[in-house]
Amino acid sequence: MLKLEDNPAQLLPTLARPADAKGEWWVAHTKPRTEKALAWDLTAKGVPYYLPLARRTIVSGGRRRTAMHPLFPSYIFFCGDDVARLAVLTTKRVVNTLPVRQRDAFVSELEAVHSALSVNGDLTIYPHVAVGKRCRVARGPMRGVEGVVVKDNDVLRIVLQVSIIGQGASLEISAADLEDAN
Repeated sequence: MLKLEDNPAQLLPTLARPADAKGEWWVAHTKPRTEKALAWDLTAKGVPYYLPLARRTIVSGGRRRTAMHPLFPSYIFFCGDDVARLAVLTTKRVVNTLPVRQRDAFVSELEAVHSALSVNGDLTIYPHVAVGKRCRVARGPMRGVEGVVVKDNDVLRIVLQVSIIGQGASLEISAADLEDAN
């Protein structure tokens, strides 16, 4: 298990947020448990990427350990042309790449996840498409972020979806902080 400071950056260090990357976005479906190694490879090659990492606390052998885990296991998002895609494929850590057809919508989804991780960091994977009402956060540090609101065991959660992979991440939210997205 890596120390917290030994994890790769969530974004290529020259980027402040996913929207800063220029070019075509791709989704890399990685071999199991190779997301961080691929992020290090992409950093070395200068290929812009986004690897959402969430902090998890694990109790093992009576000890508490905190580690960073990919929010979307086996996926990393990268940006570039065919040369960048070839650089990703030559790492031998990728099973397949998918081109992103709707760049603006995709970047908006990544920005929502990035904002939530930057502010709260308490996202949990939502492994399927959420069904519910689309709302916008009206107050607080996540103001302006849109997602689908679901109720889970009497807890209100907003799901930030990444449509191309059919998954999302959710976090607890107060109903008072929400407004209708329409």
